[in-house]
Parts: sequence; structure tokens; C-alpha cells
Amino acid sequence: MTKNNCRCPWLDLSKPDYVEYHDKEWGVPVHDDKKMFEFLILESAQAGLSWYTILKRRKGYEKAFANFDVQRVAKFDQAKVEELMLNEGIIRNRAKINAAINNAQIFIAIQKEFGSFCNYLWGFVNGTPIINELKDLSDYPATSALSDNISKDLKKRGIKFFGSTICYAHLQACGLINDHALSCYRREQVING
Repeated sequence: MTKNNCRCPWLDLSKPDYVEYHDKEWGVPVHDDKKMFEFLILESAQAGLSWYTILKRRKGYEKAFANFDVQRVAKFDQAKVEELMLNEGIIRNRAKINAAINNAQIFIAIQKEFGSFCNYLWGFVNGTPIINELKDLSDYPATSALSDNISKDLKKRGIKFFGSTICYAHLQACGLINDHALSCYRREQVING
């Protein structure tokens, strides 16, 4: 495999949708609150599951959670929770559904305090992605001091289902941490924008 088509060691190349996600989205810096909220919903739904399990249901989540409109999700009521519990397009876990609504409300509060959720989150890295140098699958951390700090701060603010491991995955997905492997063709592309 040449550098031009070499990808991160965690990627299952037999899943075209997973490869497309890696090649187009994973690790690309997100500065849009709507996209950031989408990843917050999806990552918190992932808790205890594989990312691919959630990725396969992404369209279902988009439909179920009002096209990731944070204002609308924040107003979901108990009747909506019951409706979502019957929705086969998402993970039907009552605690995670309630957490998504709660997290939307906290997300809005953070937007009000910092001007945007992106301002808040990118403030932890002074607006510049952390670029790691990873070679093998065993080099990938599950958490870091950064994800510990952010998840603790978000927990204090009331965010649920967003511990340090989920937080680290969120930071990777949204490009605050570039964990594309040294051999991955996307590494330099993402660094160079």
C-alpha cells in the first residue's frame, strides 16, 4: 500500500461507509455549532457501543433529532421521548435519549456564555488542533488529560453520557485532536486544510 491510499489502522476497509467517513469527515476541524451538536448527540449515543453501530444509524438520528436542531431538541418533551423509544432508526435507550435532550439544553447555555459552543470547546486548545504522532493501533489512546479536563467541565455543567473516553472520541472526530496515523494519507491533508 502506498502513502496515497494508506489509512488509519483502526479503519475497517470492508465497510465503504466507514471508509467514506474516515476519508471525508474524521479529524477535520469543526467550527460550526450545528455540526458540533450533531457529533455530541452521536458520540453520547455511542457510549458502550462501537462508533460504526452509531454511524449506520446516522440518518435515523438526523431524522429523529430534528436535523440536529439544538433549539428543537432542547424542547423535546416526555411524549417525544416515548415516540423515540419506538424509533428503530436510533439506539432506543431511555437514558441516552433523555441525555440528548438535557445536553441540548446545556449546549444552548454554553452558546450563550461563550458566543458559540465551538468557542467554548476550541478554547481548551487555544484554537489550534493537537497533532499526535501515531503509528500503530496500540498507539491510540482512549483518553488524555485534555479529554479528562473537558469531560469534567462539561459534567459540572450538567452534560451526560460524555465521559473522558467519549470526549476523546469527540475531539478526534471534530478535529481538535488529529489522530490520523503517520502513514495515513489524510493526516497531511487535514493538517494543511
